[in-house]
Amino acid sequence: MAFESLGDRLQESLKKLRGKGSINEADIREAMREVKLALLEADVNFKVVKNFVRVVSAKAIGEDVMRSLTPGQMVVKIVHDELTHLMGDEESPLKLRDSGMTVYMLCGLQGAGKTTMAGKLALHMRKTKNRKPMLIACDVYRPAAIKQLEIVGKQIDVPVFSMGDQVSPVEIARQGILAAKEAGSNLVIIDTAGRLHIDEALMEELKLIKAEVNPQETLLVVDAMTGQDAVNVAETFDQTLDISGVVLTKLDGDTRGGAALSIREITGKPIKLAGVGEKMNDLETFHPDRMASRILGMGDVMSLIEKAQTELDEEEAQKLGEKMLTKDFNFEDYLSLMRQMKRLGPLTKIMDMIPGMNKAQLKGVDMEEGERSMKMNEAIIFSMTPKERRNPKLIDSSRKKRIAKGAGVTIADVNRLIKGMEESKKLMKRLGGKLPSGKGGGLFGGNLPF
Repeated sequence: MAFESLGDRLQESLKKLRGKGSINEADIREAMREVKLALLEADVNFKVVKNFVRVVSAKAIGEDVMRSLTPGQMVVKIVHDELTHLMGDEESPLKLRDSGMTVYMLCGLQGAGKTTMAGKLALHMRKTKNRKPMLIACDVYRPAAIKQLEIVGKQIDVPVFSMGDQVSPVEIARQGILAAKEAGSNLVIIDTAGRLHIDEALMEELKLIKAEVNPQETLLVVDAMTGQDAVNVAETFDQTLDISGVVLTKLDGDTRGGAALSIREITGKPIKLAGVGEKMNDLETFHPDRMASRILGMGDVMSLIEKAQTELDEEEAQKLGEKMLTKDFNFEDYLSLMRQMKRLGPLTKIMDMIPGMNKAQLKGVDMEEGERSMKMNEAIIFSMTPKERRNPKLIDSSRKKRIAKGAGVTIADVNRLIKGMEESKKLMKRLGGKLPSGKGGGLFGGNLPF
């Protein structure tokens, strides 16, 4: 979960203020001391922390807050608004040419995840903007870098242009754009070389590539787990290349948050995208306000809805929604339901976007156990015959024994699943008449199959 430790600390720091009917300057100072420590532990730049605490304290001690009926809630809102401002106020969309070729150039240190990010970005632009991308392999130094990009391209069915490792990266970039135009592509993403450390030769090469291709976006790929070091890297790359934005990777890992909360303030360049998982579709547009909400345990419903609209089959979700409200819902439908939910990602990520579903509220809830239970249920259903899936009433004791053996589970597990299905059908039947049933499948709004 992104910013989990920072979020826990900030929420704990502000918890005492939330329910208070009145607060004074001493309450604010104590809370801000905890907020300051939480941000410093998250490896946020010291100057950024100092300014953040100063601004929040000044606004929180203002007369409007002190005399408010809900002063604690107003302080939390101030913290949320300042966190949003720190990360850029609003999203910064990627630039796209209305006609002709759009060029994105990725740069960054070795190990930041540029090659994988090139593939994620290509897939993201194809799905969200209906672009026809091509990847260009300009890393001629790292062993197997070209091969890795070709594997990534094959995985997402996007062509990769390469000329081996004996040709100048500047020439490869130039020829790649020509090849993309001939192939009918309208977006090229250039994967450039990185180094373990910044050096003059690397920077000179990147400057030459940029001058040759004149990209619409020069994106710095930064490992979010490197904390404040990422800010220093961003400053150096920006001074040399005048980057247009930052892409954060590994935001789903044990991220302290220093990079995301410092880069915008220090460099003045926006965070445009965030990698939030290992899969190729785990890339999100960076929304400062939504990220601030996640950090403070307020959820991110808009991102969840957008993800559902992108990933789910709306027609299938609508049919499932309608069918769940009838007695015809069966194990074939259950499998379809599981397939839809999997497209949204792990349960932990989904819960991270639901308001109130932070670590404190989920204490005692084992998400991993929930994932395991879903996998076990799938195995049991796959062990059934098609006829049994469509008509569970056929499943007698001898069939249960066969199904359990085939799935590698106990008969009790099979009974639990069947009983759960029957109880769910009864519940949904009772709710059927009370739920709105307009366009979109009623219960699911055409989007969310759960």
